[in-house]
Amino acid sequence: MKITQTELPGVLLIEPDVFVDERGYFLEGWHHRKYADAGIPEIFVQDNISCSVKGVLRGIHFQNPGEQGKLVAVRHGAVFDVAVDLRTDSPTFKRWVGVELSEENKKQLFIPPGFGHGFSVLSEKAVFVYKCTEYYQKEFEHTLRWDDPDVAVEWPGGPHIMSAKDAAAPLLRDLPEDALPKTIR
Repeated sequence: MKITQTELPGVLLIEPDVFVDERGYFLEGWHHRKYADAGIPEIFVQDNISCSVKGVLRGIHFQNPGEQGKLVAVRHGAVFDVAVDLRTDSPTFKRWVGVELSEENKKQLFIPPGFGHGFSVLSEKAVFVYKCTEYYQKEFEHTLRWDDPDVAVEWPGGPHIMSAKDAAAPLLRDLPEDALPKTIR
């Protein structure tokens, strides 16, 4: 397994060992001891799967309190995946990183607690899987507007298909101050 630190501390790009032969491929999507040895000691408590069509944009979502770390991957298709540092006391506050995750490249992205997360579907259909370090709690879920100019994510493609909630999400400057997380220590 190869792990690369992105330009945002704690956001890690993971290339698992993939074993390919005439039957297909095999990879370990998660192995606690190996990932802990590689710097991801988190315990995951919930797995989620979403299936979306081309052009769908989901996010930018985060939870506070109960910040969720996420290990994300694509099992079918391709997405442009984004992590945004929303920790108000972080030196990288408002910065984002985006990577393509696909069935072909089999990469994973680890997004630590305190970051917002979103993705845009690049293929005709995408099956997106993610492990979370905290349970989803609807009452603590927040959404940051996908095109917030203070964050300026460079989403590929468009127009985007999104939920009414995501389309109407507030800008960062309009979110209540207590909605944003602090640096997790």
